[in-house]
This record gives sequence, structure tokens and C-alpha cells, in this order.
Amino acid sequence: MPQLSIWEKETFFAKQDVIIIGSGFSGLWSALYLKLLHPHYKVTILERGLIPTGASTRNAGFSCFGSPSELINDARIMGEDKMWDLVAMRYKGIMEIRNVFSDEEIDYDASGGYECFTADSEDWMACEKKLTWLNDGLKTITGEANVFFNADEKLAEFGFTGFAHMIENKLEGSLHPGKLVKALLKKVHTLDVQVLTGIEAIEYYEKNNEVHITTNQSITFLADHLLICTNAFTGALVPAINIIPNRGQVLITDTINNLRFKGAFHFGKGFYYFRNLDNRLLLGGARQVALEEENTAEMKTTDIIQEELEKFIGRHILPSTEFTVTDRWSGIMAMGNEKTPIIKAISKNVFCSVRMNGMGVALAPMAARLAIQLMNANSIT
Repeated sequence: MPQLSIWEKETFFAKQDVIIIGSGFSGLWSALYLKLLHPHYKVTILERGLIPTGASTRNAGFSCFGSPSELINDARIMGEDKMWDLVAMRYKGIMEIRNVFSDEEIDYDASGGYECFTADSEDWMACEKKLTWLNDGLKTITGEANVFFNADEKLAEFGFTGFAHMIENKLEGSLHPGKLVKALLKKVHTLDVQVLTGIEAIEYYEKNNEVHITTNQSITFLADHLLICTNAFTGALVPAINIIPNRGQVLITDTINNLRFKGAFHFGKGFYYFRNLDNRLLLGGARQVALEEENTAEMKTTDIIQEELEKFIGRHILPSTEFTVTDRWSGIMAMGNEKTPIIKAISKNVFCSVRMNGMGVALAPMAARLAIQLMNANSIT
């Protein structure tokens, strides 16, 4: 950048009370809650892309808190208490989104969620056995009875093949992630949050009780506090953190006449996910066919995954329908050895809210609340 004028230094690049790195869902929700709690604070978000470049605007737009087989598997790995805590966090996040924004603003479609199963599926047998247990647990969180229920009769109606069973979730849906990001940006701008794009944070250091953030623009930003919301890319700033970048690939078709299904669909513990988007089929996942290769932060699509997605369409979703893929893309999720987000103080003045494990739409609002509460309790006055 050229030399800065005194006007630029005193407005755009002045010392901030809080700098947030990352303008995805986590960063934007955090900025919103921070300014509502401390309206007088100077808050700046630094974003390396022109728009959030990670997963927030590159996902399938699902508004979900966990398919039945996923919850059963999580309970086995994490323990029941942690699993239910995580489900509660996701569900409250979805409710928060719908409380803050109208359905029209973000194209929210409360058409339900579904998990599909093949005839010989061990997942189906486990879900059938534990459906009452799942519904009892969900009732304590949602207040709704029988959230999950058998929907086998809809399989023929939807035109699927190769699936023998289906469980419906009446509380899930989908939204437009781009419009949700845009609506959040509008809200934080109204609260006088500054969002600077094209600025990548390279590193930070603390000196004299202040945080210095060096960037790719040869500008060092100064703040009293730093909140890192870079999710899958956090390892560049906090090398020891337990985060594994994981690529999720998606495709979408041209308009398909008489696309008979509607809702947010899962298959294979969530390894496949699809929906009807304005009579176009949106399908993502299949990373299980190349798990090691998909543990990457490289934002591209690959033939092996895209070919598997197209095979899945012909095998299960559109068995006798020709289709044309119009767009393919990928997003980078943050995984780790646990599904619980990392919300912690790195030091007295530096905090992070990261590792959304592919559930950033639902988790980000509550993760942001917890992050701001933590910052407030530790050092912000």
C-alpha cells in the first residue's frame, strides 16, 4: 500500500478496542454480540478475501442439528452428555438465526430434514432401535415431541431408488448462506463495525498489553483485544491448535422439470447431503472416497469426488433423468479430534472461536455468544 495519510490513519487504521480476524459466520456473529454489549467499542473485522473465503458462503445452506445416525455415532464417540450439549447448541443457533432475521431475508425454507438408508444399512437398524431415545432427548432441548419419525412412504413420492427407509426431522430446513452473510454484514455495519477486506493477518504479537497484527498489506493493526475466527485456517496464526482443514465439494445442476422432493437430505452419516434449490439439484459430500486427500485447505474440486457425486445422482436421486451440472465448488471446513468448537482464551488479550466441524451455520451464533462472554469475563471492561 502507498504511504497512509493522517486521515486514513485516524479513521480506517486507528487503534481498535477489538479486532476480529475472519468475516464468516463466527466473526460476524461475534461482532454483532460484542457491539450490542459494548456499543462504544471500536471494532474492526479483517478479512483476507473480498468476501468470506472458507465455508460460510460455500456450503450447501443446510439449517440442521444432526441426522439420527450421526447423533447415535457422536454419542458413542463423545459420550451422551457432550452429544446432547452440542445438539442443544446447534438448535439454539438455528432459533437465533430465525429470531434475528426474517425467513424472507435469508430464504429460510422450513421444509424439514431427512436421512435416507439402504435396505441392509446398520445405520438404519441402529436408528430404528434408538428412535424413541433420540426423540426423548430432543424433546428436552426443543420442547417438541417426536422430532424424528418414519417417512418410508415418501420414498416413492420423491422418486428415489436404492433407499429402503427414510427418517424425517420436522424441525430442520435450509437457507441461503450468501444472503445470511450479507444480512449479518448489514447489521454490523449499522452498529459501526468496520469490515476491511483483502487484508490477510500474517501473525500477531503482544507488547505493552496491546496486540499487534501484521498483515499482507504492510500495515500493522493495533488493538486491545484480538478474537480469531478463522476456523479451518487458524493453524497459520495458532500453530498448536487442534484443527484439521477438510474440504467439502459441491455441485449443482441446471433446472430439472418435476423435481419431486423438497427438504434437506442426508445419507451415510452425513457423507452425502442434497436439496432441491429452485428446481435444481444441489449435492455435496462424498469425501469418504478420498479422506486423506480431502484433509486440505486447497480450494478446488477434484475428479474423483465430482465423479462419485454424479454416480450418486444416477444411483439414488435421478435414476432415469438426464441432468447437466452447471457449477462445481468447494469449501474448507475445520475438523478435529472432537466435534465441540474451540472457544478459549489463548492469552489475556487474545481469544479464538473456531472449529465448527461443518456445522457453522447452526453453531456460529451460540459459539459467538460464548466467545464474547469469555472475553468479557477475562479482560474486557
